[in-house]
Amino acid sequence: MLEHIPAWLGHAMSGLRAGADTLAIAQLEGDFAALDLTSPAFAHEARLPPRFTADGEGVSPPLVWSAPPAGTARMVLIVEDADAPTPQPLVHAIVWGLEADSGHLAEGAIVADGAGDTGGRDVGRNSYLREGWLPPDPPSGHGEHRYAFQLFAVGAGAGDVGVTPGRSAVVAAMNGHVLAAGLLIGLYSRDEEAPAGPVGVGAAV
Repeated sequence: MLEHIPAWLGHAMSGLRAGADTLAIAQLEGDFAALDLTSPAFAHEARLPPRFTADGEGVSPPLVWSAPPAGTARMVLIVEDADAPTPQPLVHAIVWGLEADSGHLAEGAIVADGAGDTGGRDVGRNSYLREGWLPPDPPSGHGEHRYAFQLFAVGAGAGDVGVTPGRSAVVAAMNGHVLAAGLLIGLYSRDEEAPAGPVGVGAAV
């Protein structure tokens, strides 16, 4: 995992980032309304508590959203790292087929579910090709990472994504059928302080 990259290498790669323009929300066509997406655990553009990352329990955070527009058939959640040192953002979670009127997702709810449930909800594959929540683990020294929680209200015309879908299938199925979208950014980093003074010199008492 990325937390094992040494800090000196993280610093060297600090300019290598996927970029916000590669996020799923930036790839979708058409104009859509805004959803209010929040979390009781962290504010927009505030630091993620460690319990939701690889430095803590590694559970998915709770989310709350406003009522979707009329005609919404399902809600879709995609969580991506816009600052991953890769050409495309690192996918941390996909949930296809959330109930349109549920309004929330509980803490720790993004877990492997096999072929999904009878209601059509299915947890997809993250960038490690596993179902469930991939806890944020940015490289030490790489700087601040933006974790984009993107929630989409999707109409009935969206295509089939198959079982345990990946990002490409979900984005292709939603394209042209998104009625509204919400965006919540959580920040996380691992920035160690460089040692002060010459190597081997202890701190003054």
